[in-house]
Amino acid sequence: MREIRVLFSKTDRCKYISHLDINRCMSRALVRAEIPLWFTEGFNPHPYMSFSLPLSLGVESYCESMDIRIVGDMTNAEIKERLNNALPTGIRIMDVYDDFRDCTEIAYSDYVYKFEFADNEAAFEKIKAVLEADSIFALKKGKQGRRRVLKETDIKPFIDKYNVSIRDGEIVLNIRLAAGNDKNLNPTLLFDTIIRLIDMDYEWKSISRIALLDKDYKIFK
Repeated sequence: MREIRVLFSKTDRCKYISHLDINRCMSRALVRAEIPLWFTEGFNPHPYMSFSLPLSLGVESYCESMDIRIVGDMTNAEIKERLNNALPTGIRIMDVYDDFRDCTEIAYSDYVYKFEFADNEAAFEKIKAVLEADSIFALKKGKQGRRRVLKETDIKPFIDKYNVSIRDGEIVLNIRLAAGNDKNLNPTLLFDTIIRLIDMDYEWKSISRIALLDKDYKIFK
């Protein structure tokens, strides 16, 4: 038995597949691809599967990973080919490898946000002002006794660095967010907060996770 990591992308319509459904999709693909999985022992045997960092619904990614355990001598190249033939359009296996790091070493995520507004110039100035502010207060769901309430939370400390520009008729925001066990910022919460604070309706948007990094800003694999 050996443990391997499967690196994959989730794009196009598949960005609307929830983390639970991705788990089911991968389970079925592994069976269809006839990957020789290792199963746990006991009364309810099941294949070992572990995902690195669950992704928000509606966010694309080019750096998702899944750890599995296999038996036999099937090569990583064959596993990649078999899985790609069994997966739907929008989920592609990019790499399969043996030597990998523990997911607890993830500290940051790099994202690319793309916005389009009726007035991009005005939206650009407002977005820049929000990001340059000393504090950025998001509204997060919480509980006060038995009542559900919205609580203000300053998310500025969760933003490591960013760059915002206008390119080809779109506002492009490259941003690095905390993504570790101690500090973690949901990219959708950041988007919702920006839109609320600039008080403008957007015409179109996309969010893509392009890299996971450790505390030293090295690519996590």
